[in-house]
Amino acid sequence: MRLRSTSCCSETTNMSSEVLPASLETPNVERKPGVGEGEEDGQKPRLDAGTGPLSKRQMKKLLKQKQWEEQRELRKEKRKEKRKRKKLERQCQLESGSDGSDRKRIRRQAVQSSLRLIIDCSFDDLMVLKDIKKLHKQIQRCYAENRRASHPVQFYLTSHGGQLKKNMNENDKGWVNWKDIHIKSEHYSELIKKEELVYLTSDSPNVLKDLDESKAYVIGGLVDHNHHKGLTFRQASTYGIEHAQLPLADFVKMNSRKVLAVNHVFEIILEFLETRDWQEAFFTILPQRKGAVPAHKACESSPQDQQPQPEGWDSSNEGEHCRNHPGSPQKEEQGPQSSPVSSVSPVPQ
Repeated sequence: MRLRSTSCCSETTNMSSEVLPASLETPNVERKPGVGEGEEDGQKPRLDAGTGPLSKRQMKKLLKQKQWEEQRELRKEKRKEKRKRKKLERQCQLESGSDGSDRKRIRRQAVQSSLRLIIDCSFDDLMVLKDIKKLHKQIQRCYAENRRASHPVQFYLTSHGGQLKKNMNENDKGWVNWKDIHIKSEHYSELIKKEELVYLTSDSPNVLKDLDESKAYVIGGLVDHNHHKGLTFRQASTYGIEHAQLPLADFVKMNSRKVLAVNHVFEIILEFLETRDWQEAFFTILPQRKGAVPAHKACESSPQDQQPQPEGWDSSNEGEHCRNHPGSPQKEEQGPQSSPVSSVSPVPQ
């Protein structure tokens, strides 16, 4: 009996030794030819490493950080050179008696004009928020150009309030610190004598030949897309003030809408004060998309090149209604390239 039990145990041991290696044997994983175990471990991180492979963004970040560290000494040298240069400049300015402010030097060289240029913001309730934002940007441009001009004007912003003021408070809080500008909530007629006012409007039959620096010229702050045609002219007539339009047709022929934004009119006047040349002022300021050419060159072109105006054309109609006419020269000016339409368009009737 003892011999039989011993043989049974040996048979059981042999069976278990045959079964166990098979269960513990590692699965046959197919490996790429020519790749060793160490290389394979480098391609795929171990599970116990706790991190996955780096993404492209992380790799770029690490590369930038490495470059930043490598250029640390170079940046330090540049800062030293900048400090030395500034120190030398200050010494030169002290010797020459200058205060070192480039902006102040530029402003001292500028010759202030006595001409008053007013943007009338009394049309706030006639515009949607989109157009209010466009007007705000145009006013910002006018302010910046006047600050840089060699002959800056007396800049007025009248009837300031409503949507425009709210938009400026939300998007341009620094406007309260603007210099060389008179921002008033009152209407321009309450601030300046009637006989000194000239309203610039495309519907006026009067063509401006020169600028009188004793006058105050009013630009309608209205981005209306021709929804309120003739409004500025009617307002000028109602208040009994003088009105006129810029002499655009005398010097320029355009193959696009003959409409100028508020800032274009403002900049043309600044340019004319410097050059005293309307043609140079127009061609310096007008955007290239307007396709402007000198009027005398347009007259010299062949009659075949000059297409007659379509029936019912109204040149004082700021180009909006005739834009889609099949024979209209405005057909080329469509889409987002066209500039916002203001109430000021120096097109003759």
